[in-house]
Amino acid sequence: MENYMKKNQLSMSKFGNLAGLNQGTVSTIFSGKQPISIHQLDAITDVLDYPEGYLYEQYIEDHLLGNQLNWRRIHPLLCRSIELDKLNCVEQIILLLMDHLVYSPLLFQIAEESFHTRKYAAAAMLYECVADSEKYQHSERLAMCQYRLFIIGQGDDQLRKYQIASRFETYVDRLNIMDQLDALKDLANTYRSLGRWDKVEEFSQKLEHKAQSQYFRDNQDKKQNSPERPLFFYLAYSKLLRASIFEAKGDYEQALQYTYAYADLSWVKETDEQTVYWMGLFQEWARANVLGNKLLSGDIGILPEYLVYIESNKDELLPILVNIMQAANRFDINVDHILQQFKSEINSYTQQQFSVGTCTVNLILEYVIYLLYELTEYFLNQNKFSRGYDFLISCLEKSASINNKSYIIKCVGLFESFRDMATSETSANYQKIIKGVHANEKKNRIIMLGD
Repeated sequence: MENYMKKNQLSMSKFGNLAGLNQGTVSTIFSGKQPISIHQLDAITDVLDYPEGYLYEQYIEDHLLGNQLNWRRIHPLLCRSIELDKLNCVEQIILLLMDHLVYSPLLFQIAEESFHTRKYAAAAMLYECVADSEKYQHSERLAMCQYRLFIIGQGDDQLRKYQIASRFETYVDRLNIMDQLDALKDLANTYRSLGRWDKVEEFSQKLEHKAQSQYFRDNQDKKQNSPERPLFFYLAYSKLLRASIFEAKGDYEQALQYTYAYADLSWVKETDEQTVYWMGLFQEWARANVLGNKLLSGDIGILPEYLVYIESNKDELLPILVNIMQAANRFDINVDHILQQFKSEINSYTQQQFSVGTCTVNLILEYVIYLLYELTEYFLNQNKFSRGYDFLISCLEKSASINNKSYIIKCVGLFESFRDMATSETSANYQKIIKGVHANEKKNRIIMLGD
């Protein structure tokens, strides 16, 4: 500031005018007699034509390190650092506060604000700090920290997702009962994406029990700490999860029974807009899943009705195509006309680049992998090797990108079954991906040993 004023021949009064500060304030800042506020620091940074937050590291060094902690100074600096994604400053501030339990509630509140404004990286750092400071306490706040870290940690690597879910499991029962419903749903969905059907069954049963006891209890207070969705949703969703378990096991009759169960919502008493909306979705999901389960159980005659359903439900096209291709491979059905009909959509799915990180995007990527595998099997069995291997390489690449071991193994199995039909170029691409898989597996073993 001093150099800038000399270089530009500015008096304190003129510099103050540029920064929106009065001369007295500039004078006390200049002399060091008064600690500078973050608002004042931002104004000075703007006059000096530095990037926003440029002077924060220097501020921490000059005014926080080695000095008595003052929340009135720390709070605005922390919030601005989060806003500007200056994670190095957030880390420095956390290191200053982490040994002082009195700040845990305050840091938790800022973490929650950061979470809800999608500043996930900063929020994760704050939750980790609070969780570490309260790790010996059986607190609801500690459980919520772990829940938020579980949600933030939803990424593309399946091993990492499993580790995060396993760590969070033990904290669910410490949450408020309404938060438990969302947590159980999210855990079940994560294990569902991982194909851990034993875990899906465990948490769907817990979800059903807790949702039923809350929905039908006599002294239910609808205004008290409501979950994210209408209360009936969680009970109906537990049935949907059970249906998905039996579908994965190939028991389509049981899957149908659970599908009919979540389609019948005659017991729901509420009539508000949110409830009506979700009831409509459940009934739409049920309609699609009834058709899908009938097809997969061998009712080929249902296929024309399934195609009609697609016309008014394009959002469901991806999972429906997966079901159609599974049925085609299982019952040796020629579906070339369907593949031609949806050629552009299939190309879009298979060529799309995914920026993974959210549950919805991860689920779409999983379905794309399922579709690619079924297309691979379909064309290889038809001796259309060029198309089959194109789909196989794409499926293997996407499976490797998220460490989906189940489908990596399936792709390897198909490649070995038809190895003699692969071109030299296909074999080279295949070997390149497999080498990457081996390297990633070695890295994961080292990380696990380090943990």
